[in-house]
Amino acid sequence: METWEKLYYEARKEYKPAEVSPFVYAHHVVCAIEAGNGEIYTGFCIESTCGVLDLCAERVAALNMYMSSGQTKIKRLIAFRNEKPKEFGGMPCGACREFLMQLNIENENMEIMVDYDLRKTITLKELLPNWWGRERYK
Repeated sequence: METWEKLYYEARKEYKPAEVSPFVYAHHVVCAIEAGNGEIYTGFCIESTCGVLDLCAERVAALNMYMSSGQTKIKRLIAFRNEKPKEFGGMPCGACREFLMQLNIENENMEIMVDYDLRKTITLKELLPNWWGRERYK
């Protein structure tokens, strides 16, 4: 099984939309990432009526990676709702893009799946070509 398939199937295991409480909804967006060392970590979205407390699946997966292994570098990322990303689906939101770049500058080269069937990807650097924080890494 190739890496993208592994990532898809690991993320898919997390897809089980649920109302955690009358205020919190979870597991309706899922993500899997391949860390710099090849290990796979997953995450799911959790949203509340407050909004400020929301966490996207991409950030949860990255935090799971960091908490479990101390790693910050990501090679590949796939995120989706109920079906595989297609036609530029599965794109991280602005907050996730920013967090992933801040986590490790090498993440600018990570591949983000945008069309699973066509195996079309985009890099984080393409999404943030003139990232404001680059100078701090020097």
